[in-house]
Amino acid sequence: MLDEAVAESQAPPQSSDTRSPLGLSVPRARARRLLAGRGRYTDDVSLPGMVHAAFVRSPYPFARIASIETAAARAMPGVVLVVTGREVAGYCKPYAGVHELFAGMKAPEQWPMALDRACWQGEPVVAVVAATRAQAEDAAGEVLIGWEPLAALTDIDAAAAPDAPIIHPQLGTNIAYETTVVTGDPKSGFSDSTAAVQAEFRFARHTGVCLETRSIIAHYEPETPSLLVIQSHQCPAQQQDMYARLLGLPDHQVRVHCPDVGGAFGIKQQLYGDELAVCVLSMMLKRPVKFIADRFESFMTDIHARDHRVCAKLSIEGDGRIKALAVDDLFGIGAYSQFPRSSVGEGSHVLRLSGAPYALQAYDARLRMVFQNKNMVGHYRAVGHPVATAVTEVLVDQAARLIGMDPIEVRRRSYIPPDAYPYRSHGGFTFEPLSLHACLERIVAIMEIPRLRAEQAARNDSHLRLGIGLATFVELTGTGAGYYGRGEARVSAQEGCLLKLEPSGRIRCSPSVTDQGQGTDTAIAQVVAASVGVPIEHVAVISGDSELTPYGGGAWASRGVSAGAEAAHRAGKALRENILRIAAHVLAVRPETLDMREGRVVDILSGRDRLALEEVARVGYFRQETLPAGFQPELSVVRHFVPSGRPFLITNGIHGSVAEIDTDTGIVTLRKHYVVHDSGTVINPMLLDEQIRGGVVQGLGAALYEEIPYGPEGEMLIGSMADYLVPMAGEMPDIEVAHICNPDPGTSLGAKGAGEAGTAGASAAVLNAVNDALAPLGAFLTRIPLTPERILRALGRVQ
Repeated sequence: MLDEAVAESQAPPQSSDTRSPLGLSVPRARARRLLAGRGRYTDDVSLPGMVHAAFVRSPYPFARIASIETAAARAMPGVVLVVTGREVAGYCKPYAGVHELFAGMKAPEQWPMALDRACWQGEPVVAVVAATRAQAEDAAGEVLIGWEPLAALTDIDAAAAPDAPIIHPQLGTNIAYETTVVTGDPKSGFSDSTAAVQAEFRFARHTGVCLETRSIIAHYEPETPSLLVIQSHQCPAQQQDMYARLLGLPDHQVRVHCPDVGGAFGIKQQLYGDELAVCVLSMMLKRPVKFIADRFESFMTDIHARDHRVCAKLSIEGDGRIKALAVDDLFGIGAYSQFPRSSVGEGSHVLRLSGAPYALQAYDARLRMVFQNKNMVGHYRAVGHPVATAVTEVLVDQAARLIGMDPIEVRRRSYIPPDAYPYRSHGGFTFEPLSLHACLERIVAIMEIPRLRAEQAARNDSHLRLGIGLATFVELTGTGAGYYGRGEARVSAQEGCLLKLEPSGRIRCSPSVTDQGQGTDTAIAQVVAASVGVPIEHVAVISGDSELTPYGGGAWASRGVSAGAEAAHRAGKALRENILRIAAHVLAVRPETLDMREGRVVDILSGRDRLALEEVARVGYFRQETLPAGFQPELSVVRHFVPSGRPFLITNGIHGSVAEIDTDTGIVTLRKHYVVHDSGTVINPMLLDEQIRGGVVQGLGAALYEEIPYGPEGEMLIGSMADYLVPMAGEMPDIEVAHICNPDPGTSLGAKGAGEAGTAGASAAVLNAVNDALAPLGAFLTRIPLTPERILRALGRVQ
């Protein structure tokens, strides 16, 4: 295919130094320290005079607070403070998770803790501060709250019903946001087609299970005045802005430091009420306060994801071309819209990415976001992508079965044609050339699908059924200017990088992007080393501190390399130019005759060594009188980058899954999983593959195991890792990753985001593999996770 040929011809840009670290699998710089147990996480920090907070949370999904009695708690050993939500509210402003880009969106004001009523199980009501965490928890158990339970709305259909009780009366509705997208003529797109398939899909709630739970220390010093927040978070600049505005402090008086962070996945890019309350507690006590969520609190209060009921229909022509798609998404977001990014992203991405790889003639989609008495839904890894991909790809395979055509051929014939770019998608995005056909052909080759089909045919009579599933996706990465920034959603789309040449000749790098285990710091160091022309060992990266790094968005939407490394690349080129200007004066030559290689100034043609980098630093810092009059040596530079002119850096990929299903037990065994992804320029193949594999595991967990169920009264039915099943290493298949290199045309590096690619299509591929195996038996599944019970029900083995 044309785009495959283009992809193969566009190799990554090469540094003038053949020893450039770009494209090498450099190990993560932090790995050895962390594996040795020398990580420094928030809970490892102890400040003088520090006390510990615990929260009394609502046991009810919906209830009025009739009374609160705290006398017994105050009398407990070690207790220094017991406060209610109303007392905390006296120190801060309310906030609402409204995203102003989405006109008509509604969201009620929130406070850090409940005031008169609790709207979800786990909402904080009373804060207790004591000398130790154990004392705080013991005292919290002595708080007496008089409750008046209300009828909870947890089912999304019930909450969306016209006659449903209104959770927030001031809004007049339980619909937080409703919108439609219509292109072409959907009516004729279905009536004039050869065939159509339709299904109702259900996606369970689940969450990211970080090894390190949410953690925060707040230290308010009135003498300065200043507020230091040490927090396990992805976005220090965002948090600095949130705390400053909501607490009424000038932003320069607020410092947010994120030390080692043990996983995040979007869970730690939010503002949580209990964490804001910890800042208030420190301001009230004028001493450091620590709060570390336990695992039960994490399940109950960390943002959740998914919770969609999607009705969809797809039409197809007899020649295998997909013609039209209709999608109706009812999306439960919980009791409030998550602040500051809101909860709309998940639903919006489903609306605008369903059917995205295909050249549809018509599209008809509706989104309704519904308030319910559950914890909030926020931005978890691959926001909305897994839902859009599963809905589309399951229907594609089902349509292929209906007309008797290989689903691979249906995809070939229905993808956006290579000569159609730039392509305006039915979801409203402009796609630069994607590599859809190239990814498809690559995965068909590496999976050896003809061999798998032959094996499948030979096992048709066995109770162990073999299934093969594919799932194509279009991925939104590197969110650009204009998506956030309006109203209260003050999230920066720019990233910055500060580089400083030390007198030793080493380089200190301070990027605004952060690292929660992805290896971002290492990739940034590789880019800086290549851009300046120094060994990677000479680059020291310090990130995660609002006081020491340039302003930027942090880690979200796969921006670490796509945006952060671009800023580092530009800073590196600027520092390199400044170094060579000083060296040229020292050597009495023109700057363009010199180059930087392996940390030394050399002749650009012969490569002959001319000057050590530490000598350039010595002249620039200490012997300026040897330079021409008026010359200003600049050996510290800052550069920024913001994707502009488009809302996202858009890329694509495809997943393949080979699964074995035991029709006697309903158990799915994954034999192997494949991913082909267009990551643009690959900075570090090992880190990239690790990111994709980690994302795949989370997607497989959603497909087979992970679910947060609620009871009929709205009570959450899990409380530990014994109830919430995450994938174990022994249950995961070998994951093979391959890449198509189609550099992004809008950046110097050409790198694209990849952190969410693994999650985006994994669930859909497994769902298709299971349906492929069971279709001859008349089973068709559209609800995840694919538990053994659900599989046996689909087979008619259990009622």
